[in-house]
Amino acid sequence: MTASGDLLIDAFDRIRDTVHRVVDGLSPDELAVRVDEGANSIAWLVWHLTRIQDDHIADLAGTDEVWIAQDWTGRFELPFSRRATGYGHSPEDVAAVGGITGEALVGYHNAVHEQTVTYLRTLKDEDYGRVVDRTWVPAVTLGVRLVSVVSDDLQHVGQAAFVKGWLARP
Repeated sequence: MTASGDLLIDAFDRIRDTVHRVVDGLSPDELAVRVDEGANSIAWLVWHLTRIQDDHIADLAGTDEVWIAQDWTGRFELPFSRRATGYGHSPEDVAAVGGITGEALVGYHNAVHEQTVTYLRTLKDEDYGRVVDRTWVPAVTLGVRLVSVVSDDLQHVGQAAFVKGWLARP
């Protein structure tokens, strides 16, 4: 384990803890609420941030996505391709992410978190500089990709927390 790995695990732990707090106590109907017809729901935001983390970590680690390997696709029964992550989704696609319980969202997120932490514990300092994507200029390193996932997750879980606060307003 490296200091970088410890910091990343702490960041992903904070994301997980916030996911738990955001969905806690909300019904499937509340999780599906959108502040307007073009906005994202808590259910979609948590599903999407978890799908992105799952997709990216599986790619980096050379493992199967939890979404497919543990049949979360069957548990959620969403009307999308098994490989869909929510990237590029329309407002109609966002609206299709409904009827999902907080327990299912947290269960899937926990499974992805476990795979993420397991992978991070395998990394050594020299691994973070490895190029993982040459389609960008400059090329993306493993360290940059991991920070990108943390950043994306934090933004989306913050948006979900905002929606929960909006729901609780008088």
